[in-house]
Amino acid sequence: MVLGQGTELLGSREQRSLGTELGNELFYILFFPFCIWNVDAWLGRRLVIVWVWVMYVGQCTKDVVRWPRPASPPVVKLEVFYSSEYSMPSTHAMSGTAIPLALLLLSYGRWQYPLIFGLILAFCWCLLVCCSRIYMGMHSILDVIAGFLYAILILIVFHPVVDLIDNFNLTYKYAPLIIISLHLALGIFSFTLDTWSTSRGDTAQILGCGAGVACGSHVNYLMGIDLDPPPDTLPLSLSSLTVTVFGKAILRLLIGVIILLLTKVAMKKATIPLACKIFRIPLDDVRKARQRMEVELPYRYITYGMVGFSLVFVVPCLFSFMGLS
Repeated sequence: MVLGQGTELLGSREQRSLGTELGNELFYILFFPFCIWNVDAWLGRRLVIVWVWVMYVGQCTKDVVRWPRPASPPVVKLEVFYSSEYSMPSTHAMSGTAIPLALLLLSYGRWQYPLIFGLILAFCWCLLVCCSRIYMGMHSILDVIAGFLYAILILIVFHPVVDLIDNFNLTYKYAPLIIISLHLALGIFSFTLDTWSTSRGDTAQILGCGAGVACGSHVNYLMGIDLDPPPDTLPLSLSSLTVTVFGKAILRLLIGVIILLLTKVAMKKATIPLACKIFRIPLDDVRKARQRMEVELPYRYITYGMVGFSLVFVVPCLFSFMGLS
């Protein structure tokens, strides 16, 4: 059930590496900002909601099932970063299925484009990500199929309530308190692993990002900052791509991502020493200290919470000030 490095059916190494990157942090820190700043904030917020819950359920399922990664040998592993995580289901396959399908479900009818175009994009995106995990030696075919089906099941259950969740985040008076408390509780009580794994930190930063985006959206609503297109402009159409439109989009992405990265670095440098001081953990070995649950969860949660908050509130306010809205 496991395919190795030499499988010709999976294509070139560059294609498979690209497929893997579609489920990694670099992709998320480009895709979600681009969608929110340049395409449709309404759509972007809902995609973040879907991504957070799909990834959270997937990571928790891994830590319950506890199936090991494919053995090497016979598999040749081209990626080692996630080797400490369990294998079943593939969360890359889950995100690579859920995001393009949610993009299609949420955008079709709101945006004017041929349905076949959305179906082809979703199919190619999903196929590329799923095949990449087998090619990279990180998952068996069974892991990937399970991740694909699991993501579809979660979407079937979860998609009907996405609008309710987003409206709650925006309008309910005590939404920030409930959002922060819920996401913190999910991060604290979901991990009972005997040894350190990258899944704990990844899940904490996903929850933190989701909480930050939700709280930032709530602040926008309170301040009357509406990033969504006016209702009378729906359904939206793809505007002609001019040099000015393209230049502004790239400038927004460049400036905004730099701010997000600076926020991440600054919060990381501030929260790790603070958590170590609070819990009296030596800072002699920062890497080892970061793997302690008392340090990892708060530093990841707070850092990525601020990144998410900046994504939907701080950076758009800066764009408005600079005349880039």
